[in-house]
Amino acid sequence: MATIYFIDVTNRDGVQTARLGLSKLEKTMINMYLNEMGVFQSEFGFPTTRHEQYYLQANLELADMGVLQPIRLGGWIRGVVDDVEKAFKLVPKMKHLNLSISTSDQMIQGKFQGAKSREDVASMMVDAVEAARAHGAQSIGVNAEDASRTDIDFLVRFASAAKQHGADRFRYCDTLGYDNPFTIYESVKTLAENVAIPIELHCHGDLGMAAANSLAGAKGAADGGQDAYINTTVNGMGERAGNADLVATVLAIAKSKGFAGKYPLAKPIDLKKAWKISRFASYAFEVPIPINQPGVGANAFAHSSGIHADGVLKDPHNYELYSFDEVGRGEPELVETGRAICSGEYTGISGFRHIMGRMAVTFEDTAQAEEVLELARYANVEAQKPLIEDELLFIAKYPKIARKLLTLIPPE
Repeated sequence: MATIYFIDVTNRDGVQTARLGLSKLEKTMINMYLNEMGVFQSEFGFPTTRHEQYYLQANLELADMGVLQPIRLGGWIRGVVDDVEKAFKLVPKMKHLNLSISTSDQMIQGKFQGAKSREDVASMMVDAVEAARAHGAQSIGVNAEDASRTDIDFLVRFASAAKQHGADRFRYCDTLGYDNPFTIYESVKTLAENVAIPIELHCHGDLGMAAANSLAGAKGAADGGQDAYINTTVNGMGERAGNADLVATVLAIAKSKGFAGKYPLAKPIDLKKAWKISRFASYAFEVPIPINQPGVGANAFAHSSGIHADGVLKDPHNYELYSFDEVGRGEPELVETGRAICSGEYTGISGFRHIMGRMAVTFEDTAQAEEVLELARYANVEAQKPLIEDELLFIAKYPKIARKLLTLIPPE
């Protein structure tokens, strides 16, 4: 039976949200939380981008240490040989890659200005796949950017060439959110049946259908006999109107009519972690969670209407498809209203010891405390906001990794 996997792309597509971004420590925390949830893979960054180099290496070290396990960490690059070579030069231990190239006539003409043909694009992709395999990549996904506006016959030929030359998955990118659930189902089912390769669904929300299209595309892949890999971002972050929201899409697979059971997940997702990761992403991106966000919005379990309030008090299933505790909600939140000592880029050793002591963290000596404090200061400089408890605990536990995350060396 075909199964569904999740590949979260918050640390690649989510951070491309205009006017927003994440520090390297915040990106690492996202990977930690995704791992706790049971997400199959994190597209954790750009291995051809110099300022990502040490962050990517540090996260791969965490994987080798067993900290970021069993989640896979995959990089995103353009589907050209030069990018493959640069990626393995900057991040030699990269194991999983997605290679992206535009396939629609609109993109080929509009971006390459007539300098490339469909055949050129396919050839570039094949060369990149072979180069990645030669460097020892363990898994390779080939991305068709703007697949939803690509001629389906060419898309089949393109995906077939990718498979023949060693690609493990084919990513169908609805780059502009152009598809609807009916069209993406037919296109993906056609690809699954004619190419016989696992299919990734990468959907954007320009028309408000990212989660719905992701489900329909996954159904098309499964009905065509292939595993589906759904791309998501936490809180639906991403370029323009964003990507398919992780929590909403998992909920839809688990709870929507006729889907649960028939189209199973390859590995369970712990939705009890939903509240935690959504709140962290909201804080890190500095974007409030919409009040009506599925599962994690302030009104997701709020009832005002008399009929609804009466019905939900008699039996929650009358007006709730799932319970608040299924998504990790229900615990009281404590808010300090008196004296507050916060970590910051100018925090002193006394205040820092007080903060860490409240988290039951002690230091062997003053030198160790000052080392962790200095790292926390640098992390605050990069994030420009107070660090949360989990970030401080991470720095205290993995100071060498934290140092690498905070290292940026501009080219000479």
